[in-house]
Amino acid sequence: MLKSSIFYRVVSVAMIYLLAMLLMAFQKPIFLAWYVTRSIECSIMELVGVSFHGLYLDSTVAGYLSVVPWLVLLVSVWVPISERVYRKFFVTYIIAISLVVSLLVAVDMALFRYWDFRLDSTILPYLATPKEAAASVTWGDLWPAVVLFLCYAGVMIVSMWPIKDLYRSERGTIKYRVGSSLLMLLVGGLLFLAIRGGVSPAAANVSKVYFSENMFLNQAATNPVFSFLSSAMRSELKTSDYQYFSKEECDAQFEPMRGGKGEVAEQAELLKRKDVNVVLIMLESFGRATTDLTVDGREVTPYLNKLKQEGVNFENIYANSFRTDRGTVAVMSGYPTHPVVSVMKYPQKAHTLPSIAGVLAEAGYATSFMYGGDANFTNTSSYLYGTGIQKITDQDDIKSDAPTDKWGYDDRVVCEIFRDEVLELSEHGKPFFATLLTLSSHEPFEVPFDAFEDKILNSTAFADEQVGRMIDAWRESPAWENMLVVLIADHGISYPADLAIGSVGRQRIPMVWCGGAIKEHRVVEKYASQADMAVTLLSQLGVKTDEFELSRNILAEDGPHFGYWSFNNGFGVISEEGYLIYDCTGDRVIDKQCNDEAEANFIRQGKVLTQKIHEDICRRERVM
Repeated sequence: MLKSSIFYRVVSVAMIYLLAMLLMAFQKPIFLAWYVTRSIECSIMELVGVSFHGLYLDSTVAGYLSVVPWLVLLVSVWVPISERVYRKFFVTYIIAISLVVSLLVAVDMALFRYWDFRLDSTILPYLATPKEAAASVTWGDLWPAVVLFLCYAGVMIVSMWPIKDLYRSERGTIKYRVGSSLLMLLVGGLLFLAIRGGVSPAAANVSKVYFSENMFLNQAATNPVFSFLSSAMRSELKTSDYQYFSKEECDAQFEPMRGGKGEVAEQAELLKRKDVNVVLIMLESFGRATTDLTVDGREVTPYLNKLKQEGVNFENIYANSFRTDRGTVAVMSGYPTHPVVSVMKYPQKAHTLPSIAGVLAEAGYATSFMYGGDANFTNTSSYLYGTGIQKITDQDDIKSDAPTDKWGYDDRVVCEIFRDEVLELSEHGKPFFATLLTLSSHEPFEVPFDAFEDKILNSTAFADEQVGRMIDAWRESPAWENMLVVLIADHGISYPADLAIGSVGRQRIPMVWCGGAIKEHRVVEKYASQADMAVTLLSQLGVKTDEFELSRNILAEDGPHFGYWSFNNGFGVISEEGYLIYDCTGDRVIDKQCNDEAEANFIRQGKVLTQKIHEDICRRERVM
């Protein structure tokens, strides 16, 4: 009886676990083949290391997948479960987990090209607006992912299907069932060790599989199912995270990093007068990797480059993040981004942020925001209304016969409407702060334009032309004399495709100020982040900026001047002394170009800012 019942229960759990682990491990060669253009740059031993080190989390996920069958088999020792009922349960369970796991694997494989990190809970906010989320996906991305989903699910189901026939519903004496239960509990203990990641004090986590200075290899070794589930199940705002210093020490080190604040700072004066109308144009994905390019003698962004020569060109500006929702907050609230959290996900916190719009609204400005797509995407409308924007115009408000693309109306349509709105506002006599977020230079990069063969460059050139024509129209109007136009990217772009998120080239973006209110052409060489634009702008307008604790005045003479950005559990710092990129998960430097003294200073600055941002988000909550 032992062999015909308990033996098969143990074998069933063991086979589920081993097959699950093999299937998890099989993701590694699939991933390396999928991204072969990056894999071929690695040695054979490094590629082998991906699979070897990845087994740690593969075994953890296999343990999770084995728990439910183990629990049912343990219960069946005491509660009669017929073979027919068990087989129906097992088939249902295997099909369900196969579909879920395969979906996560396929989505991860498709998104890694854009995100440069494995699937995690970052995707969840986008599921609330599936139409907009799907707008980034091209058919070229979709069909391989669908094929992978179907094949991987099929392999999982077929390989585990025979295990259902191992179950035996035989029962024995009380003594036999007690012994059987103890044996199954031992098996459960082994599964617990696999899930926990062994007996060491540190439980299973993503950093356990990191083994290389090459972040692509570390990402390849990471199990996407574990990455997603672990981030989805834990709080992103755990107060104990990113605690590098005591609060007192962090505050003390942060204070000299703030630089000049508000109207008391000694600064270069850029404007002819302070009571100007402000137009903010956030350029979708306008990274310097594309805007600086010339192809066959043709500039990709000739209009933007012309404005650089006329207005104030901030030469060394770095995006604080890699997504529009985070970049929007960085620009409009002067709030650097968290390595994991998008503060827009937390409206009760986002509404407490300082903002350019809120400050100017209190000063009597009319404030507005225009976007050709859905402004509800990732809680954008909630954030904007909650921080001082009085009027939002998006796709639903635009009355046009022009066709829409996956994201909404293209920049040609929206720039014409925004052009007229700004001219109308200028006639009312009331000062205004008007913001436009462009969208055409966003994947899938489909625009009614044919300037460059490359779709990314072509869409960037299209957006540049539409914005340039809009500004030229303002230039020819009386409104120009009292207008300040601020152009800044929401984030950079991975161009070429292997330009990793978090890398220096990926984060560098343009920022240009122009308009009739500008005194003279100037090039500002000081290093800064896009979040520093808020205090810099408001200081030029003579407005106090005390509440913008995490934004610095780029033009303040007392400095310090450096750029900071974050990405998936990492940060970067750059100044005239070089740069450093740090992986918080692995607690290590992953790239640098600086001397030892600067390296130590960059690590300290990055950790202080990361801790400060994390603590600030954790404490924020609107009091109702």
